[in-house]
Amino acid sequence: MNHTSQQYDAVIDICRGLFEKKTKDYGTAWRILRTTSLTDQIFIKAQRIRTLEEKGESKVGEGIVDEFIGILNYSVMALIQINLGADAPLELDPAQVVEMYHAEVDQTKRLMLAKNHDYGEAWREMRVSSFTDLILMKLLRIKQIEDNKGVTLVSEGIDSGYRDMINYSVFALIKLVVEKNGTYK
Repeated sequence: MNHTSQQYDAVIDICRGLFEKKTKDYGTAWRILRTTSLTDQIFIKAQRIRTLEEKGESKVGEGIVDEFIGILNYSVMALIQINLGADAPLELDPAQVVEMYHAEVDQTKRLMLAKNHDYGEAWREMRVSSFTDLILMKLLRIKQIEDNKGVTLVSEGIDSGYRDMINYSVFALIKLVVEKNGTYK
């Protein structure tokens, strides 16, 4: 399990690094997006991964790894949006945003470690394409909950769906990059 924790951290370091660089380039322009728009952005990325998996080629350059990083970072943004609420300022201090990023990822990692214990690292035997499908299913569930104004009868909330997508993305990135290369390259 410690091995998984270290691999998880390696993936998060890369994703957070990109998030920090984009925050320096663009500020927090993403704050203008409603969570429904972030959900749709994640959907576009997941659908593209599925298309690339099925067709086996990319005509625009970025590949599957880049899209999983995007899904992870957009999911963190969505969690931050949920916690901030609509009345928070659009432009946030970059250091404050990085702290929020850390807080969301730390909470999500704790969830992963608990589930990983209970499921015995079953994800290691899964195909990356299954993570793609699970992300797409979570997105459809989130969209339905959003369409129902957040009301559910027995289901977990939207935030748990975003957390699951972060963890599925980490698992995919571990399999695609960390395990293949021994590290992220």
